Amino acid sequence: MSSPAFDAMATRVRNWGRWGDDDVLGTLNLIDEAARRRAVAAVVSAEAFSLSLPLSAAEGIQMGFIKGRTNPSMTMTRINAPEAMAPDGPCFNEDIVELSMQAATHLDGLAHVSVDGHLYNGYPADEIDELGSARLGIHHLGAVVTRGVLLDLAAARGEDLLPAGHQISVEDLERAVDHAGVRPEAGDAVLIRTGHMRHLAPGRPVDDPARDVLAYSWPSPGLTIATAGWFHDHDTALVATDTMVFEAYPCENEEDFLPVHVLHLVEMGMTQGQNWMLEDLAQAAAADGRHTFLLDASPLRFTGAVGSALTPIALR
Repeated sequence: MSSPAFDAMATRVRNWGRWGDDDVLGTLNLIDEAARRRAVAAVVSAEAFSLSLPLSAAEGIQMGFIKGRTNPSMTMTRINAPEAMAPDGPCFNEDIVELSMQAATHLDGLAHVSVDGHLYNGYPADEIDELGSARLGIHHLGAVVTRGVLLDLAAARGEDLLPAGHQISVEDLERAVDHAGVRPEAGDAVLIRTGHMRHLAPGRPVDDPARDVLAYSWPSPGLTIATAGWFHDHDTALVATDTMVFEAYPCENEEDFLPVHVLHLVEMGMTQGQNWMLEDLAQAAAADGRHTFLLDASPLRFTGAVGSALTPIALR
């Protein structure tokens, strides 16, 4: 059962068939030559920013309440070991990683969520098996490079971070657009800063108590059902946030569980990003007023994967 507000928005934003009955990219189809040229034009000072959190067991952000989503671990499989054919030659070091694809900074692919037995574009949910999703796997996305637009919702309100549990509204997005001085165009990626990852920057103390207070604050600030219509109207290609849940939690209505995930991934076919580190980028934008940049958000091309850890790069 779903709420009337969700049902109305699902009907409004549904993109099934918009790019053909066999489409697997969803709103990433909107990233065309014009979008990429806007991205190139946004590079002025050639500053590069990594938008990812560290991948490590010690600094991982997972706390164990999402089944199967564990912090990554790395093991050295070779340490200063020579090759057998050249025992007196150079030595090599190698490692192996165990990684939950959605453990840290990541993209949620279109096969991440199903509802009422269907995935994006009406594909049946039961086509996903132990090998993942052949049709909607993250490997189909390829190079995800477009113009990024940073909407700093916290700064637009004159705050360091949004209040815990703040339900981001269309009005909040419009205020942030005015603050940034730029309106997203078709094919852009929109990055939403709430400020709730600011204590998880690389180099922070692992036992920093602020990590629980901010990054894991419950209730969590996040996007709402109404904002799906705003992104649809702007033909946004991708949305990423600096929160763990992505959307407002607890959910807006008792009838709907993670409704924004369903609206974006299933109805719109819009790839989501979570746990993105936007602090350094936001500081640079505040310093010179430029909120656009070239964004490379290309995922790891694991065949069949329904999501991907990644290191997004903003070049401005």
